Amino acid sequence: MAFLLKFFPFPRYNSRFVLLTRLLQLLLVVFFLLRLYLTWVSWVDIPKSPVTLLLIFGGGLVQDLAFSLFAILPAALLLLVIPQRLLASRPLTLLSRLVVFFSMTGLAFVVAAEVLFWQEFSTRFNFIAVDYLIYRREVTQNIYESYPMAIIILYLVVASLILFKVLSAALTCSLTATEPVSHRITRFSGLVILALIAGVALPHGLLKRSTNNYVNELATNGPYQFVAAFRNNTLNYRTFYHLGDDKALSRQLRRQLHATSPAHNLYDITRTVDGDGQAQPLNVILVTVESLSAKYLDHLPDSSSHYLGRTPFLDRLATQSLFFTNLYATGTRTARGLEAITLSLPPTPGRSLVKRPDNGPFYSLGGVLKQHGYDTAFLYGGRGFFDNMNAFFSGNGYRIVDEGDFSDNEITFKNAWGVCDEDLYAKTLQQADKVSGEHRPFFFHLMTTSNHRPYTYPDGKIDIPSGTGREGAVRYTDYALENFFRNARHHDWFENTIFVVVADHCAGSAGKVGLPVARYHIPLFIYAPNHIAAARYTKIASQIDLAPTLLGLLGIDYTSHFFGEDVLAPGYQPRALIGNYQKLGLYHNNRLVILEPQQVISQIDDPWHSESLEPGDPHAADVELAEAYYQGADYLIQRNLHHRDHKSRPIPAPRSTARSTSVSKLNVKGVLGHLLFKAVCCGKK
Repeated sequence: MAFLLKFFPFPRYNSRFVLLTRLLQLLLVVFFLLRLYLTWVSWVDIPKSPVTLLLIFGGGLVQDLAFSLFAILPAALLLLVIPQRLLASRPLTLLSRLVVFFSMTGLAFVVAAEVLFWQEFSTRFNFIAVDYLIYRREVTQNIYESYPMAIIILYLVVASLILFKVLSAALTCSLTATEPVSHRITRFSGLVILALIAGVALPHGLLKRSTNNYVNELATNGPYQFVAAFRNNTLNYRTFYHLGDDKALSRQLRRQLHATSPAHNLYDITRTVDGDGQAQPLNVILVTVESLSAKYLDHLPDSSSHYLGRTPFLDRLATQSLFFTNLYATGTRTARGLEAITLSLPPTPGRSLVKRPDNGPFYSLGGVLKQHGYDTAFLYGGRGFFDNMNAFFSGNGYRIVDEGDFSDNEITFKNAWGVCDEDLYAKTLQQADKVSGEHRPFFFHLMTTSNHRPYTYPDGKIDIPSGTGREGAVRYTDYALENFFRNARHHDWFENTIFVVVADHCAGSAGKVGLPVARYHIPLFIYAPNHIAAARYTKIASQIDLAPTLLGLLGIDYTSHFFGEDVLAPGYQPRALIGNYQKLGLYHNNRLVILEPQQVISQIDDPWHSESLEPGDPHAADVELAEAYYQGADYLIQRNLHHRDHKSRPIPAPRSTARSTSVSKLNVKGVLGHLLFKAVCCGKK
C-alpha cells in the first residue's frame, strides 16, 4: 500500500493535477447519483437483493472509473507539457475557465440526455444514441417539440454554474501551482496506468452477470457505452459469436427453406417458387406503421387496457382481413423493420443493412415485383435521408417519394419527423392514380411517421389533443388509416389492390431480459376482399416471412433467395427471429434461444410468461437452427452473395400441386375455403 501511495501520490494544492483529482471525484459522484435515480425509477423491474445492488453500483463504479480516467487523459497530457509561464498567463487562464465551464455544461447535458433516453428506451446510450447524433436536425426538432425546453435550458444553466463552482478553486490552484517536471511525469504515468487497469485489465464480461437486462444496463456507464457504440456499429459474427460447422448448418438451413440449388454451395438457399399467376397482376400497397405494437389492438391477447378502444378501425379490419395474430418484428428500430420486410433477412449483429454503406442492390421484394412489370416506389412522409432510407431503397430499385416531393399545398401538417399520415396517404392516392392510368401494376411501400414522439398531429381530427402522448398518436394513426381506406374505395384500382398493414417495430422493446418476446409482437393485416377472404392466422411467424407470403398470395413465379418463408405453404414450420444490436434470438416450440457475443448461448422456456434464463445447456436442435439462420445470413452478406440476381433460375424442382391449389383458392374472387384455414391458419401458438 505504501508503494502504491508513493507511485500514485494524492495531488496536493501545490500540484497541477489537483483539478483532475477534483474532476474525477465530481464525475464519480454525478454518475453515482444518476445511477441511483435510474435505479429508483426502475425499481419495480429489478430483483430486490444485496447482490443486485452490488452488481449495479459495484459494476457501475468500475465503468464510471474507466470512462472518467480516459476522459481526463487529454487534459492530463496538456497539464504535463504546458510551460508554467504559459499556463499562468491571463489568456490561458480565461480559456481554461471557459473550457471547464462548457465541459460542465456538457456533463449536465449528458445527465439530462441519459434520463430522457432511459424514459424512452429503458437502456443506457447505444446505437440509437449514435444515430440521433448523426441525424441532428430531426432529433433536435423532435426534442424541441416533445419536452419543456425552457425548463431544460434553465436546468443546464443552473447545473453548469454549480458544477463550475465546485471546480473553480481547484482550477485556480492547478493554474498557479509550481511543480517539477519529474513530479508531473510521475502523476501522469500513474494516471495512465490506472486508466489501463480500469479499462483493459478488468474484463467487460464481469459487468454483465445478471439475467435481468435492467440490472445490466444500470451497471453500465452511458458515455462509455456511447463511445463503444460509435466505434463498433457492426459486430463481426465470426469473431464474437459461437460458430457451428458451416457444412452442417448449411444443410440444416437448406432443409428448413426447401432449397433446390446445388448443395455444394454453402448456405445457397436458392429455390424455385411456382405460383399459379394472375391474368391481371394485383397492385400492392404496403403500409409500414411506425411503432404499431400489438398491445394497441383489442383483438389480441396482450392488448393493453390503457389503449382500449383507441384503434376501432384496425379492430374492424382484423375481422375483414387475413389477420396474423402471432407475428414478431425482427428488431427494435425502423431500419431493422424495413430490412426484414424488404429483404427477408434475419437481424444480423450491429446496424441494419439499411444503414450500412454497402446496402444494395440486394435481392428484395421490390426487385422481384419489378421483374414482373410493377412500378415499385417507397413513399415516406419525412426526409428520406434519415436512417439512410433513400439510399437504401433507391439502391434497390425503388422510386423515392419523400417530404421533398410534397408541394406546399399538399402539406396540411408536419412536425420534426415529417408530414402527417393523412398527407402521406393523400400523396399515395395521387401516385396510384398516375401509375394506374399508365396501365401498370404498382407496388408502393409506405412508411408513416405520426405515431412517434412528439405525438403531434392536426388539431380537430380526434378527441385527444395533439402532443399529449402516445395514446393520442395511436388514435390518430387509426383515424388516418380509416380515412385512407375510405378514400381508396373511390378509385378504379381499389378492386385489384392488396393492402398490407404491418408495424416496423413495437413502441418499446426493453425488458427484464435482453429479448422480451412480448415486446416484439406486432400485427399484420392483408386486406383484399375481392381476392382474399378474411381469416385469422395464429401460427408463429416472423417479419421476414411477409415478402414470400405476399408473393405467394399474388401467385407469382420467381426464384427465391429469401430467408423468410411463405407461411401459407405446406410444410411451414413456425418460428420467429428477433434481435437487438447484439443479442440474436430464435423463438421456436415455446422456447427462446439467444446467441450473444463472447460465444454465449442461453435459453428461456415459455418466454411469454417467464423472463428467467434456464440453467444447463440450451435445446440443441434450437441452437442449431438459430445458428443456421444467423451464421448463414452473415456468411452470405459478408461475401455479397445476397445481392440481386432476379433473372437467374436454378434447375426447377418438381412442381408441387399442393401450393397451387392453396394459392388458387386464395386468389379466386371472394373465395377462401374453410378447410384450408383449418389446416393452415389455425395452428396453436
